[in-house]
Formats: sequence, structure tokens, C-alpha cells
Amino acid sequence: MMAFEQIPKKDWYSILGADPSASVSDLKQKYQKLVLMYHPDKQSADVPAGTVEECIQKFIEIDQAWKILGNEETKKEYDLQRHEDDLRNMGPVDAQVYLEEMCWNEDDHSFSLSCRCGGKYSVSKDEAEEVTLISCDTCSLIIELLHYG
Repeated sequence: MMAFEQIPKKDWYSILGADPSASVSDLKQKYQKLVLMYHPDKQSADVPAGTVEECIQKFIEIDQAWKILGNEETKKEYDLQRHEDDLRNMGPVDAQVYLEEMCWNEDDHSFSLSCRCGGKYSVSKDEAEEVTLISCDTCSLIIELLHYG
């Protein structure tokens, strides 16, 4: 997994003042605006030392947010992690299911499993490698996806 998992969980989108659905170019604009505002060289000399220190910390956070959200791969991993965290907060895991127990759908290259409510759990082949929690498409039940050995 990525290095940002060792860092205490931060909402990198809120640090940039952006919505998670924002495009990379929107994120870049917000990043550039904030970096100019909080850059240590842009702080006036008559500002109290504590305020300068806060600005430097904010600048470092903004830079970290951009390093994660400005790269397609790390942004995708971060978004998946956020989604899993959201699912964990929604409710308990109903069952643990091995990927191999799910049905393969050749049409859309995804795995699926019927839920007891009549809905279904589905995950694309690519996502199956990265996600561990899948929510039902009609109810609030969640399954944990396991892989053999």
C-alpha cells in the first residue's frame, strides 16, 4: 500500500478546499493558489513567529495533498481508501467472501454475488485487486472480499 497510510488520516481534498469529484486541473488550480498564499517566502516580516510557523505547516500539508491528488495512481489509491473507510463507517461487514466464490460476468468483466435482499454485490476485475469491501447495490449490507493464499 501507499506511504500516506502511515500518516494520520487527513482529508487531502479539504486541505486543498476541493470536492472529491474535482478534476485534476481544478485540483491543480486550487493547489497553486494556496501554495502562493502560504509559501514561506510570501509571508511578511512583521507577522508573529507563531503565525509564520502555522503558514509553514499549512504549506507542507498543501504540498502533501498535491503529491497524492496530483498523481493519477496515488489519487486512485487514496480515493479507494476513502471509499473503504466510508463503507466501514456505514455499518458492520455482513460476510467474508472469497473472490473465487463470486460469479464472473464476461459482458462487463466483473464479479458479482447476490445479496440476501435481492440486490447484488459487484466489483470489476481491476477493482477486485485493490478493494476489500463491497457494498450491496440496494441495501446497506457490506461484504469483505478475500483472496486465496
